[in-house]
Amino acid sequence: MRKCFLIFFVLIVSVCILSAENKKEEPVKVDEIVKEIQLDSIEKKPYTLKKLLDKKKAAVLIFLATECPVVDDYVERITKLIKDFKEKEIQFVGIHSNKHETVEAIKKYSEKHGFTNVNLPILLDPENKIADYFQARRTPEVFLIDAKKTLRYRGGIDDSRKNPEEHYLQNVLNLVLDDKPIPEKQRKTRAIGCTIKRVRKAELDRTP
Repeated sequence: MRKCFLIFFVLIVSVCILSAENKKEEPVKVDEIVKEIQLDSIEKKPYTLKKLLDKKKAAVLIFLATECPVVDDYVERITKLIKDFKEKEIQFVGIHSNKHETVEAIKKYSEKHGFTNVNLPILLDPENKIADYFQARRTPEVFLIDAKKTLRYRGGIDDSRKNPEEHYLQNVLNLVLDDKPIPEKQRKTRAIGCTIKRVRKAELDRTP
């Protein structure tokens, strides 16, 4: 009897473990609470969402790439946004999720385009776990998280690679700073850019 019980117990534990391993983590959606995340920077310093939001009103995650001409077009606008919101308690952070990028290439890119000059933390997402969690598809694509760890906006920085007329990110940042609600149509936009090259295939939300 005892032997049968042990076998049954082992089977139950095995099933539970397999079930846990096969359970897919649900990606975060706009207006949902973002889980605690942790990534290392190119300087090998650990960053958590808690750390990024410490004494800040919001954090903006920007997915970047070293070999994307669209990101190159947005560099000046990204650095300007960082400077404009520096005194307004907004924390910007860059994330690299492309599987083929090396740390050395990312460092050179950041230095070349002045991200180090504006103190933009550059984090590494080598297994695409954070990109998958946010369902990030392109570079540059941004995600705005408020002080309560709620995802308030996802999508593009603006509406045009060359000559923008609608400044999506700037507009929603000002609404968050003014403690105003973001209209539903402004919470999610299409990001313009290069696709993120993943280690594994992921189910991605097709943004409108």
